[in-house]
Amino acid sequence: MKISVEISYYPLNEQYKKPIKAFIATLNENTNLIVRTNTMATQVFGEFDEVMGTIQQCLKQAFTLPHSVFVMKVINADLEK
Repeated sequence: MKISVEISYYPLNEQYKKPIKAFIATLNENTNLIVRTNTMATQVFGEFDEVMGTIQQCLKQAFTLPHSVFVMKVINADLEK
């Protein structure tokens, strides 16, 4: 099943840009996914297991930084097309 996920990441510290860029870079390492980034959020498109597994790994890595907040929308459709 194809899904679309929109993620907004809010590291609650003064040095917020570096963790956001690292999170997006880690998502982009999975070449099986389509990742689109804009100023408000990052969209991830692909197969359910692939998308959710990659996001899970990225979240776990990001949560090593205290007070990391994520807002996600998950849609069971491929909105990239």
